[in-house]
Amino acid sequence: MAQMPGNIAGTVSDNNGNPLFSASIGIDSSNYGTVTDELGKFTLKVPANHSLKLRVHYLGYSGYSTDIFLIPGETINLKIVLQPDIKQLEDVQVLGIQQRENTLVPIDIRSIGQLPNSSGNLETIIKTLPGVASGNELSSQYSVRGGSFDENLVYVNDIEIQRPLLIQSAQQEGLSFVNPALVSSIQFSAGGFGAEFGDKLSSVLDINYKQPTGFGGSASASLLGGSVNLEGSTKNNRFTHITGIRYKSTKFLLKTLDIQGDLDPSFLDIQTFYTYDLNRSMTLSFLGNYSSNKFYQKPEFKDTDYGNLQQSYTFRVYYEGEEKDFFESYLGALALDIHPTDKLSLKLITSAFNSNESITFDLIKQYWIGLAVSSSNSGLRDSLINIGVGTLLDHARDYLTSTIYTAEHKGTYVASRNQLKWGISARQEIINDQIEEWQMLDSAGYSLPASGDGLNMYKFYKASINLSNYRYSAYIQNSLKQSTPGGNFIITIGIRSQFATLTKHITVSPRGSIAFIPENQKNLRFHISSGLYHQPAMYKELRDRAGNLYLSQKPQRSWHIVGGADYNFQLWRRMFLFSSEIYYKQLTNVVPYKMDNLRLMYLPMYHAKAYAMGIDFRVYGEFVPGEESWFSLSLMKTREDIYNDFIINPDQTVEYPGYYRRPTDQWLNFSLFFQDNLPSNPNYKFHLLLNFGSGFPYSGPLGDTPSAIFFLDPYRRIDIGFSRLIPTRKNKNSGIKSLWIGAEILNIIDARNKMSLEWVRTVESNMGVDVFFGVPNYLTGRMFNIKLTVNL
Repeated sequence: MAQMPGNIAGTVSDNNGNPLFSASIGIDSSNYGTVTDELGKFTLKVPANHSLKLRVHYLGYSGYSTDIFLIPGETINLKIVLQPDIKQLEDVQVLGIQQRENTLVPIDIRSIGQLPNSSGNLETIIKTLPGVASGNELSSQYSVRGGSFDENLVYVNDIEIQRPLLIQSAQQEGLSFVNPALVSSIQFSAGGFGAEFGDKLSSVLDINYKQPTGFGGSASASLLGGSVNLEGSTKNNRFTHITGIRYKSTKFLLKTLDIQGDLDPSFLDIQTFYTYDLNRSMTLSFLGNYSSNKFYQKPEFKDTDYGNLQQSYTFRVYYEGEEKDFFESYLGALALDIHPTDKLSLKLITSAFNSNESITFDLIKQYWIGLAVSSSNSGLRDSLINIGVGTLLDHARDYLTSTIYTAEHKGTYVASRNQLKWGISARQEIINDQIEEWQMLDSAGYSLPASGDGLNMYKFYKASINLSNYRYSAYIQNSLKQSTPGGNFIITIGIRSQFATLTKHITVSPRGSIAFIPENQKNLRFHISSGLYHQPAMYKELRDRAGNLYLSQKPQRSWHIVGGADYNFQLWRRMFLFSSEIYYKQLTNVVPYKMDNLRLMYLPMYHAKAYAMGIDFRVYGEFVPGEESWFSLSLMKTREDIYNDFIINPDQTVEYPGYYRRPTDQWLNFSLFFQDNLPSNPNYKFHLLLNFGSGFPYSGPLGDTPSAIFFLDPYRRIDIGFSRLIPTRKNKNSGIKSLWIGAEILNIIDARNKMSLEWVRTVESNMGVDVFFGVPNYLTGRMFNIKLTVNL
């Protein structure tokens, strides 16, 4: 596939013109295959300069086959009409699941549009994969095998995607970069990935956007927003285009939170992808994106009940003021693909990313904390004793502009059993950051911290930072396929290096993997991979809360050792895939961090070592004929130890904390994505998304030390959806191919999941000890949503 392939595209329908969803398209004696989408469309890349036999199968219809021969870069369009075949209903068709050749796992994208989804982001389906944890349905960020949210690589058409730096997880987040309607394929690796992927510690999400073969499009709308996308190509497919526009508002969703008032976040995203064949061996492409995230709130009050049966509290806050946050980003990327020969592929990429971010608020919070009791008459909870009262004035004027320019070259050469890949890149990062934050805390008439009759700020940060950094990186990697009497080996070895001018550190990252398929067990695959991974510090990891820079920060480093197996097996006359991986990661030069309310704050003044180990399981297949489902189970342990840290106790004894749970330590995580339909009418579908994860650790309120001594409750959530496909014959008047009508119940069990703790301080006790109350911030409650999707 590294050679310039040919393309087969087309539609599959019945003799009435209705599209056939999930029809199987494959090439004889090969692993090349795909299925049709709900519009009956398919695209398939195949080797050029080979005689191929294309076959199409659909249960209840006669098969179709034709001979294909394509020259490099050629695209043909087929309009396939299948005829009913009653006899074929008695036959059983067994389809194998293609075995992967590396650590990247392909993800089924056919069901993304019907997935019950409160965020509207593709990452919702990523969070159902083994080794991935989140615990926050409002956020598109995820943690992989104990890593932080900033350790995950995302590529779209070989272009590394950046995200804003100041944005907080949850309410301020809107639409992630990836537009699901534009996607043609997704692959994901939770660790042990090759040298061709960049310099981060945890995972890779590799995405390719569509290259349409004809006119099409879709539009969808729900209570949480909507989207429109259009695609098309010229008759000879020399020029293709696809554009998507998304709008999202979480106004209705945030009404299920404890905080009430005028909450009006809105998010807009516009993306476009063009390709143009300059000639048979050169293709020019452009990826463009504009994103606007606006978060506005004018809160009025907040009532929160928390605690347990032995001790429960009421927390009430009255607000004055407002918050206005704005995150705007632009991306433009131009790529030139060159195929001088069938064996050689060259790619040149230039890109520019710009982000303008502002966080501004003036909020007065007047709070009361009381012991809660239940009224004997009404059964309602009430405050028995007031144990804390105060006022907090919170102010921020934070502005950040970041610009990143990138130029890179990637190449692939295929010779015999080898596939050689290489690449070089240069990147410039320009940061301008203005910080102004302060808090004044008045508790029961005392301005804290108390200092005689003086008036002091509880917190005060002010800084102005301007910096420029250049990064240079290169990699080379070779994959060898070797056949032996005992089975087939795929051996991949590579090395990657980077140099950053700001911190003046050079990294060298060797990586390798071996996959083995036994000769007498073709449905079984073993693999092992290991490598050294570096993550040179970005701006967020160099800056502390007050705006101080730590330019001597060494790149974070992680050794990965990953081993696993994939097993294809038959059950209920259908094929399933069972996969499992066991892993160990040893980390050094770690930059500790803690969650401050909803903001991930790095602590570059400290250095730490850490480790993560665990095991992941996944079963994937058609539990219901024609509907892909899977479940994932992960067990993990991750710990961190700050170098040379100690605690002086009140009795002046010294204590060395040693290893503590990392903020992403979730020892158990279970996810289920299940689909069903009515056997008598498969157009009626049911979708279920279930997540359960043990509670994350949470840092205490004092100081900047990240030691986690508090724990959030387990995260549990069930979303269900119902959809109805209404096929319509395309006509000149409407041009509509199909309609999807759906309804979903988000968080059907109305679970009270915690996203963070808000630490509220009151006056010192009579022993001179600060008194803090950890008030939980809860995630969204139950919500009913309706969806309508139109396909052209």
